[in-house]
Amino acid sequence: MSTGHGADSAPAPNSHDDAAHSAALHRPGPATSPVPGSKGGTFSSLRVRNYRIFATGQVVSNTGTWMQRIAQDWLVLSLTGSSAAVGITTALQFLPMMLLGLYGGVIADRYPKRRLLLLTQSAMGVTGLALAVLTLSGHVQVWHVYLTAFVLGLVTVVDNPARQAFVVEMVGPADLRNAVSLNSANFQSARLIGPAVAGVLITAVGSGWAFLLNGLSFVAPVAGLLLMRTAELHQVDRAPRGKGQLREGLRYVAGRPDLVWPIVLVGFIGTFGFNFPIWLTAFVNDVYHAGAGTYGLLNTLMAGGSLVGALLAARRGSSRMRLLVGAALLFGLLEIAAALAPSFWVFAVLLVPIGMAGLTINVTANSGIQLGTDPAMRGRVMSLFMMVFMGGTPLGAPLVGWVTDAYGARIGFLAGGAVATLAAAGVGLALARAGGLRLKIDLRRGHPHVVFVPKEAAPAEELAAVAHP
Repeated sequence: MSTGHGADSAPAPNSHDDAAHSAALHRPGPATSPVPGSKGGTFSSLRVRNYRIFATGQVVSNTGTWMQRIAQDWLVLSLTGSSAAVGITTALQFLPMMLLGLYGGVIADRYPKRRLLLLTQSAMGVTGLALAVLTLSGHVQVWHVYLTAFVLGLVTVVDNPARQAFVVEMVGPADLRNAVSLNSANFQSARLIGPAVAGVLITAVGSGWAFLLNGLSFVAPVAGLLLMRTAELHQVDRAPRGKGQLREGLRYVAGRPDLVWPIVLVGFIGTFGFNFPIWLTAFVNDVYHAGAGTYGLLNTLMAGGSLVGALLAARRGSSRMRLLVGAALLFGLLEIAAALAPSFWVFAVLLVPIGMAGLTINVTANSGIQLGTDPAMRGRVMSLFMMVFMGGTPLGAPLVGWVTDAYGARIGFLAGGAVATLAAAGVGLALARAGGLRLKIDLRRGHPHVVFVPKEAAPAEELAAVAHP
């Protein structure tokens, strides 16, 4: 999995300044003073040494992760011949997030995130090696894949919120949005390589070698974590042990419409619109009658679009609710168009803008939520975000898999796109009826601003807020 980068000349962290700065970030309205040393640019957060080292390790690990994803999906399809079985595997991997995701956020808020990540990244490597041994020895059965996916999901419960919240500790608030975008670019860059390599490996020597390389790839992020300069990490307050912390996190989100609406929209998109392992395997196997190499190619094309989307997001200085809703609406419409594509190459080309729109949804929601959240709550809020985004898969994937098996790949893909389109339209309509609330997070010139204001607010007021932080 991925995150990371850093600045060689980063000043020593000042916990008091960070606390004051972060407090401003979660209040509605203009924020505080400029962050010293923050500069714009697509790769600005790569100046931070700790983030840069970790990002390097993550490229290796993410490539292995994508190799395993492709190999796992194809192995399950080969063992069972069922798209529903692929959906069950995906569901089992994300079921722990749905059931236990909020508890993972409590753990991430309570304990040092770097230490947690050393444990979780090591455990992820072990799961890859275990599946490799079973596959290469010729003893693998579909229940082994189900079990491995479930164990990986349990580790992810803690890894995801810890990794998401650790980004701001590496780069600070001013570079957070850029770092989130570059994390996505990192992941999508690996997605360009991993599926292609996996397709060649599966065809030449079988899935087991892809699992083995994935397990070994986790040496890189673990080494990156060990090489970090802990004195250069931005210190944030950790939540003390106590009762009611999970309920406290839920109450915090419930009182913040700027957090609720992105989470609701992302929940629908993640549950019904992101079931690409099911759809792409079905299109390759049933519609185009091709093999693992074609499956890898389609994933690579989607990754290319996602990478472009991530780099564009890294250049943007602000996140707006209307951008999130617009990207979600476009995402759903593109899925519907792809489902109805008359030929293979039309279908393949449409995966590129689908990847761009999907990445824009993820980055816009992720960075907006992180920047608008109290640091002491960030682990719990991000665990809720990831629980909704990924934890909805155990509900959506089996249903989507059944629809795909029963009515065909085109109907399954079209149904997912229709739900995404309706969700985007519904959230947009709800916002309009609520007064057209919009979320704006502006990081230009190193001035973080979190503004969540009614539509009728005078433009001069908002300009004044930006001009006089």
